[in-house]
Amino acid sequence: MNIRAVPPIDQDPPPVPPEAPAPEECCNSGCIPCVYDLYNEAMDRYRDELKAWKARHPEA
Repeated sequence: MNIRAVPPIDQDPPPVPPEAPAPEECCNSGCIPCVYDLYNEAMDRYRDELKAWKARHPEA
């Protein structure tokens, strides 16, 4: 059986959400990837990381 200790919250802080792009950061020319595409990917990663963090720290 492999049981790992959960680090205390002060040593395992919650993930920080990505900063949304400012409206002027999008040039509206259909760039691939668009800054909003990159932001959405970063938000997906953030949600996954937050879910894992909450599983490690259910008391939070």
